[in-house]
Amino acid sequence: MTELEKNMEALILIFHRYADEDGDGRTLSKKELKKLVQTELPSFLKAQKNPNVVDRIMKDLDQNKDDKLDFEEFMSLIVGLSMACEKIYGLHEKKGKK
Repeated sequence: MTELEKNMEALILIFHRYADEDGDGRTLSKKELKKLVQTELPSFLKAQKNPNVVDRIMKDLDQNKDDKLDFEEFMSLIVGLSMACEKIYGLHEKKGKK
């Protein structure tokens, strides 16, 4: 597998590892999302000033309002964070060239 294929597989495996905790396996409950964010995104969580950040994420991403995140809803979080990180990367690149 290519590096990109491995990373895609990793996202899928991580999602299902946490989604499986309650036996569902197809969606993340708020509890599962919180554990995933605490374990897999500790730097992001540490940078947040709002102690209710996981509640906010759940509310913002839960498009069908079933109090769970499916893989597509979860990927909105990953894409959003990746885009923010890429902007920061670009700023650092620009700064380094001055």
